[in-house]
Amino acid sequence: MKEITFTTKFNAFDTVEELPNDVQELMTEAIEARKNAYAPYSKFRVGVAIALDNGEVIVGSNQENAAYPSGLCAERVAIFYAGGKYPNAKIVKMAITAASDTNQTTAPIPPCGSCRQSIAEYEIKQEQPIQIYFMGEIGAIYKSESLKNLLPFMFDKKFL
Repeated sequence: MKEITFTTKFNAFDTVEELPNDVQELMTEAIEARKNAYAPYSKFRVGVAIALDNGEVIVGSNQENAAYPSGLCAERVAIFYAGGKYPNAKIVKMAITAASDTNQTTAPIPPCGSCRQSIAEYEIKQEQPIQIYFMGEIGAIYKSESLKNLLPFMFDKKFL
């Protein structure tokens, strides 16, 4: 037996004001998108803003459904729309924010497993890493240079 160790590196910012200006703007759009979340069941609202290499910004918010598997997370709403509208554009960076209607979220909230896999698909397709910034409602923001930091054993088409 041998042990395998993975090391991941994130940058941590204490406030939105510490982010680069373009990322501050992206996070502001994600915060606005979060307000449009349809979350009557979980009471957990997520907003995302995606910057594409063509200059477009795509936003998304989570959309729930009484039949839980029928809803969709904010990240996938935005990624799939970007893929459908701008199929040749690359995702440069994304800003994610989450807030609960019942208690204040102060810790950075990363994408869920399904969203990580969807982000991985686009990162692999475009052969370029996607910077991911994520936060709660307030407080610290974490930055990952690539989805590989969040999902080191990515499943992709080479396994099929």
